Amino acid sequence: MSFDEIIDRRGSHCVKWDMMETLYGVPEDDGIAMWVADMDFRPPQSVLDSVQRAVDHGIFGYHGDDRSYRAAICWWMRERHGWEVDPSWIFTTSGLVNGAAVCLESFTRRGDGVVLFTPVYHAFARVIRAAEREVVECEMVKEGGVYGLDIARWDTQMTGNEKMLILCSPHNPGGRVWTLDELEQIAEFARRHDLLIVSDEVHHDVVYPGARHIPMATLSGIEDRLVMMTAPSKTFNIAGAHTGQVIIADPELRAAFGKRMAGLGKSPNSFGLFMTEAAYSPEGAAWVDELIPYLDGNRKLLDSAVNAIPGLASMPMQSTYLAWVDFSGTGMQRAEFTARVEKQARIAANHGPSFGKGGDSYLRFNFATPRSVVETAMERLTAAFADLQ
Repeated sequence: MSFDEIIDRRGSHCVKWDMMETLYGVPEDDGIAMWVADMDFRPPQSVLDSVQRAVDHGIFGYHGDDRSYRAAICWWMRERHGWEVDPSWIFTTSGLVNGAAVCLESFTRRGDGVVLFTPVYHAFARVIRAAEREVVECEMVKEGGVYGLDIARWDTQMTGNEKMLILCSPHNPGGRVWTLDELEQIAEFARRHDLLIVSDEVHHDVVYPGARHIPMATLSGIEDRLVMMTAPSKTFNIAGAHTGQVIIADPELRAAFGKRMAGLGKSPNSFGLFMTEAAYSPEGAAWVDELIPYLDGNRKLLDSAVNAIPGLASMPMQSTYLAWVDFSGTGMQRAEFTARVEKQARIAANHGPSFGKGGDSYLRFNFATPRSVVETAMERLTAAFADLQ
C-alpha cells in the first residue's frame, strides 16, 4: 500500500471534498479539505476484494448468517485490544452516531441530562439536543498542554437529572488516550452519580508509539452501567458503509437496547458487514501496522510547522489523525484567524466552537492524507501567518 498516492476525490459525492466550498468557502479547484474525519487512502485490499466478490456474485438480497462477521469482531478485539467479546453481545447500527442516538432512546427520557466532557466530538451534542435531552457540558482542564479530568468540579455540576455519560475514548479532538487511573476515576464518577456510560471507542486502533488504549470494558465492576461502541470506519476508511457495533455485556442493558432496535426496525447493510469482516483480519491488521507510522510522520510534520508559527500551538496527540490547533496566542479574534486559514491558506478545517465549551480558539485539522498534501497545507498556513514571524 502506498499512502503517498494522490487519489482525486472531487466529484465522487465525497462530503469532505465536494462540500468544502459550500460549507467553508474554500475553493473546490485548489482548496485542501482537512475537516471531515475520513482518510484520503484506499482501505486494505482485503476490503476491496470483499466488495468485488459481492459485485461479481451480482445478487444483492437480504443478508443472513452473520456468524463469521461476529467472529471477526471478536477476533479483532481480543487480538488487538485484549478484550474478550461474546458474539451475542454485538448489535450492528448505522454507524456510531446512530448507535449513540439509539442509546439515548433506550436508556433516557426527554429532559434527562447527558454528560459530555468538552470540547468533544460535535455529533454527540447534536443528537442529544435533537432527542430533546439536555446537554451537560463538563469542560476539561489543560494540564501540561493536554486535556485532563476535573472530577471534583464536575461533581458540583451534577443535579441528579443526569442519566448518561457519553465518553470519547480515545478523545476527539484532543487526541488523548485515557490512562487506567483516569478511566477508573470516570467509572467512579459514573457510579457516584448513577450514570450509564456510553463509551465511543471508534479511534481505538489509531494510537501512536508510547501510548496504549485501554477498553473501558476491561475495567472490573462496571459491566452493569456500560455500553461500548466501536467501528472499523475510522481505522479502515470505510465510514460510508455506515456500519458500527454497539457491544453490551450486561443482559438487562442488552435487552433494553435490543428492544429499541427492534422497535426501530433496524437491520444492517450487507456491504458494511462484508467490509467489516474483511477489515478485521490478519490482512487488515498488517495494513493498520503500516498506516500508524505513516500517520505518525504526518503528525510530526504538522506539529513542527504549526508550532513554528508564533501564537499557534498544536495539542500533543497520542491518538487519532485529527490535530487540535489553538490560535489564542495570536491575539486575533476567531473571525480573523479563521479567515486566514480559509481565505488565504485555502484550507477547510473544523471550527472549534462546534465541539462545545473550551473550543472557541481552536480549529481541527485532519492530516490523514498523502504527506505531500500535508506539506502543501503547512506551507500555505505558514504563509497566511507570515506577518507574525
